[in-house]
Amino acid sequence: MTPQRTARETKSIILNNVVIFNGKEESTVRGSVRIDGNRIRTVSTEPIGSDRDRPAEVIDGQGKFLMPGLIDAHWHAFLAPNTTMDLMTADESYTQLKAGREAERTLLRGFTTIRDAGGPVFGLKRAIDEGIVAGPRIFPSGSMISQTGGHGDFRAVYDIPRPFECCDPTHTEMIGAATIADGPDAVAVAARNNLRLGASQIKLMVGGGAASLYDRLEDVQFFEEEIRTAVHAAENAGTYVMVHVYVPEGIRQAIRAGVKSIEHGHLIDEETMKMIADNGVWLSMQPFTADDNTYPSEEQQRKHEMIVAGTDNTYKLAKKYGVRLAWGTDLLFNPAKAKDQNRGIAKLARWFSNYEILKMVTRDNAELLALSGRRNPYPGPLGTIETDALADLLLVDGNPLENIELLTEPEKNFLLIVKDGTICKRQGV
Repeated sequence: MTPQRTARETKSIILNNVVIFNGKEESTVRGSVRIDGNRIRTVSTEPIGSDRDRPAEVIDGQGKFLMPGLIDAHWHAFLAPNTTMDLMTADESYTQLKAGREAERTLLRGFTTIRDAGGPVFGLKRAIDEGIVAGPRIFPSGSMISQTGGHGDFRAVYDIPRPFECCDPTHTEMIGAATIADGPDAVAVAARNNLRLGASQIKLMVGGGAASLYDRLEDVQFFEEEIRTAVHAAENAGTYVMVHVYVPEGIRQAIRAGVKSIEHGHLIDEETMKMIADNGVWLSMQPFTADDNTYPSEEQQRKHEMIVAGTDNTYKLAKKYGVRLAWGTDLLFNPAKAKDQNRGIAKLARWFSNYEILKMVTRDNAELLALSGRRNPYPGPLGTIETDALADLLLVDGNPLENIELLTEPEKNFLLIVKDGTICKRQGV
């Protein structure tokens, strides 16, 4: 694995003789791309040569398919490579080392950017950005904010709730995985603290989940004024709130409170989907199937099956109302499943054309991440191949517009991975 370098240290690269998918348009063009520093400087239908004043490494793309780097809009860089037992009992240095190793694997799967949907990743992000370890760009949420007994409450039954600041923080709060906040004042502190630490957006748990122990999937969590408080704190900082929720009542409450990104939504009804569309809210979905996750209890497994059963209806309604759709994986607490990140892309073929899929996992996801405004840690166009865009590129052996399954075998089919203008993988070209 090639260590990542800063933009000042990155040399110029010219990719000639490639078929360019720009992330926006279904039609491709055969041409060339020049990268200077960490930006795309030229996109041409003619070969580009290196000159004395601007020397560059010239690579013959051999007519292969060039596309923007993949973006996962709902990834857990810390929670994906660690189990719940790791989270509760292991030394933090151990769990962070596992996260660093998985970050490298994530990049080699072609994901040059991820939006982290909750967890202690500020240190990991810094290490990646400084070139200490290899990994994708990270848009961090920081600690997931949950009510008592909500989807982010990982406390043991013998831990004492602290409604009046009576007790010390729990282990998951101390490591930055999840924060319990009851009441608008507590939510404001939790949101502002995440922003203080470097969050690009705020993540709230406003409904039940499969992995959580104390709630039901159908639960609506937080009061509207609590959600509105988080939205207000985020907007004051120039960014937005994303919320975990499955059920219509929770989704509607979140939208009324000003939330911009609904995560999941698999139990939605038609009226609520129309409300999402009418308000221009994003729906960040996952095409969950039964084999994505397995849970230790019968109750948790039942909740997972309910989510899976709702996937088809949710995508059909989203298409019917033209909802702004993002894609993510939400793989967590099962290190063996993290390697299946790319398979989630191919699952979209049940509802979308190959072009729609490629656009969703590049340009569309990038548009969602750009909602972080002045909290955006990587200002500049992502998910596209155009002049002045950030230089995150994949060279694929084959045409994913014709065969989306090519993206599920990155070790074999990704000949070149460029992130931030640096070659991170090169084989056969």
